[in-house]
Amino acid sequence: MNSTASPDVTPKARRDTASNLSRQTFPVLEMTCAACAVSVESMLKNTAGVVDATVNYANQSATVEYDPKAVNQEGLQNAIRSVGYDLVIDAEDPQAVQQEAQQRHYESLKKRTLWAGILSVPVVVLGMFFMSAPYANYSMMALSAPVVFWLGRSYFVNAWKQARHGKANMDTLVALSTGIAFLFSAFNTLNPDFWHNRGLHPTERGPHVYFEAAAVVIAFISLGKLLEERAKSNTSSALKKLMGLQPKTVRVVEGSEEQEILIAQVRVGQVIVVRPGERIPVDGLVESGTSFVDESMISGEPVPVEKRAGESVFAGTINQKGSFRFAAQKVGGDTILAQIIRMVQEAQGSKAPVQKLVDKIAGIFVPVVIGIALLTFAAWMLFGGANAFTHALLTSVTVLVIACPCALGLATPTAIMVGVGKGADNNILIKDAESLELGYKVNAVVLDKTGTITEGKPTVTDLNWLANGDDIADKKRILYALESQSEHPLADAVVARLKDDGVTGVLLTDFDSLTGRGVSGRYDERTYLIGNHRLMAERGLADELTKVAALVNRWQNEAKTVVYFANERQLLAVIAIADPVKQTSREAVHTLKKRGIAVYMMTGDNHQTAEAVAQAVGVSDFRAEALPADKAAFVKELQQQGKVVAMIGDGINDSQALAQADVSIAMGRGSDIAMDVAKMTLITSDLNSVPKALQLSKKTVQAIRQNLFWAFIYNIIGIPIAAGLLYPVNGFLLNPMLAGAAMALSSVSVVTNSLRLRSAKL
Repeated sequence: MNSTASPDVTPKARRDTASNLSRQTFPVLEMTCAACAVSVESMLKNTAGVVDATVNYANQSATVEYDPKAVNQEGLQNAIRSVGYDLVIDAEDPQAVQQEAQQRHYESLKKRTLWAGILSVPVVVLGMFFMSAPYANYSMMALSAPVVFWLGRSYFVNAWKQARHGKANMDTLVALSTGIAFLFSAFNTLNPDFWHNRGLHPTERGPHVYFEAAAVVIAFISLGKLLEERAKSNTSSALKKLMGLQPKTVRVVEGSEEQEILIAQVRVGQVIVVRPGERIPVDGLVESGTSFVDESMISGEPVPVEKRAGESVFAGTINQKGSFRFAAQKVGGDTILAQIIRMVQEAQGSKAPVQKLVDKIAGIFVPVVIGIALLTFAAWMLFGGANAFTHALLTSVTVLVIACPCALGLATPTAIMVGVGKGADNNILIKDAESLELGYKVNAVVLDKTGTITEGKPTVTDLNWLANGDDIADKKRILYALESQSEHPLADAVVARLKDDGVTGVLLTDFDSLTGRGVSGRYDERTYLIGNHRLMAERGLADELTKVAALVNRWQNEAKTVVYFANERQLLAVIAIADPVKQTSREAVHTLKKRGIAVYMMTGDNHQTAEAVAQAVGVSDFRAEALPADKAAFVKELQQQGKVVAMIGDGINDSQALAQADVSIAMGRGSDIAMDVAKMTLITSDLNSVPKALQLSKKTVQAIRQNLFWAFIYNIIGIPIAAGLLYPVNGFLLNPMLAGAAMALSSVSVVTNSLRLRSAKL
């Protein structure tokens, strides 16, 4: 990994001195689909002076390697603007500019969708129930015109941009069908006698119009776009929160004084002061002072780590109750936190967004439909006889009307919407469609230990009293008083246990914190101790320790931490503290394995603890003492073996592996960053929701495929009939109104099929 790479998406150049090339990352504006990213990348690669370019649709950014002597930033920007997009250059905070632009686009889309819906309702009512009312057609034309050409103008603009480069997408289909339907309807409204004078009578009441179809298509497709934008708006929030883990300013020691400086000004070797509750700004070594540091973002383990002189500390971790000074060793892009940020970015960027099946089909479907319409027109002009032109025009328009993409546009969004709702009912929050599209393919699941398989909170599992029964109540009060004043993280577990028993403390004297061993205090002229094996041995209680050696050994084999409570003469109690395995974890692992899915466990904890937990839940393949990079590397290794991998985690330390995985699932009680990176979040701590999520994916994908079938079956049958295939046989020409009805029926079929997901069994 290149330690000088920028950890954010702001333009930061890396100059290759050998070839004099510049490599920069720019935010990209106006990308709305994966095809947009392909267009931007293609345009950049074909720009003179550009050696290579990669566009990351997930992060809305483009990484460009170019020769500054051949092309400058303005040249790159102009190239992108020529295809309707934009690059952010020469800004103090390009990421903020990008976010503001995305927010403005989202708000604009939301308003357009709302107004499209409001104006479409009366058009539909008029078209269905009041077609014979005076000026009904003119009223529908007046209401639908702003929907099609103002609120839906982006579809026409984007379709034109695609056409300029010889491409077509869903916007092309929307613009073509709604534009033709509206213009044909407007022509019939303004020239009601045109068809009658040529011997054609579309309806008894006059020429049929399709204003309602044009307006409703714009409203529905806009709603789908809005849902997509809302899901996409949080793509970069995980990176922003990761960056937020590093404080903006730090206190450094200059001579005999402390001075506050910006984090960017910190140099290797400077001595930094960290106070209780503060985040550590850079990586370094402790010089003086002691404290406990919460390193769960690195290790994933809930128990803070004691830090003394010579111990390493890492950026983004949280200091607890003590204060200390440390010397900076790694700053800027060299810190562990910066590496995590970069790896999350790279993992997200290394996977192209899933190419939606609808977009693939539309890319073929659009030119095919246009070709059929043109072929139909030509055939009627050649063989249509006396009314060749009127038949040619009417059948061509009918082909375009019946090919209206309403059902095609609804096929995926409706299934996704119902699937997301079904997931919420089962405590599964789904971030976007990608996870639902891939989840059913998963054949390998990687589980984090702490907070995923286990509860993630140290708890007293065993409290064995050795004192006389009459004295236990008093000893509990003394134990409570000692642990209440202790800074050790495990003390909180003991206090919580005693609180549950209704214990209150006593007033201690001569309280003393014994670094690395425990604490002591006096009560009623007697000294009491609580701490580890070393402290008890130092105080001459070796014989007492022998009495409980077998019990302690058994607890340690069960991956429990043992704490001793004693006075100066005898051992009073032994306490076992552990992070308990969730009751449902074994059942969830069994369910996954029963479905043929390989299950792995990754943890930053020691091998003994990892082995005990793995055995408890039935996992045979596990990795212990794993750093964040190790977890991500293991996921990548499984992917290289051809596996589709789901990663389940709850901490910042899991974010790299979550970003790398094909399907990422965060536990809802975990860190915000893990939940932002993950494509799914489990509201409950019940691991049984994981197999349910994968099953939901399978059901949703089935619904999407069925929807696409219903969306196309009418076209497959209707387009040839609309083109006049039956006319030589029985003189039948498809009425355009029937074509519109077929289009509406396909939409109803799609929505109805999607709603079936509500009753699906997971």
